[in-house]
Amino acid sequence: MVVDKNKIKVTSIEDIDYKDYPDFCNAFIASATDVNGRELSDNELDEINQDSQFVHEQVHEYIH
Repeated sequence: MVVDKNKIKVTSIEDIDYKDYPDFCNAFIASATDVNGRELSDNELDEINQDSQFVHEQVHEYIH
């Protein structure tokens, strides 16, 4: 399974520790939807959370 990260909207990120700014190394995407509004499955979330650069970018977008 391959999730197209350009076609999802992150709706929740957890474990954001502002003392860890700017790394946020413990943060992870807890929920996201695809372009049709469908919630991503746990397996799909696991897949996108493997891409630490993507998660890092999403954390910064989420908090700003």
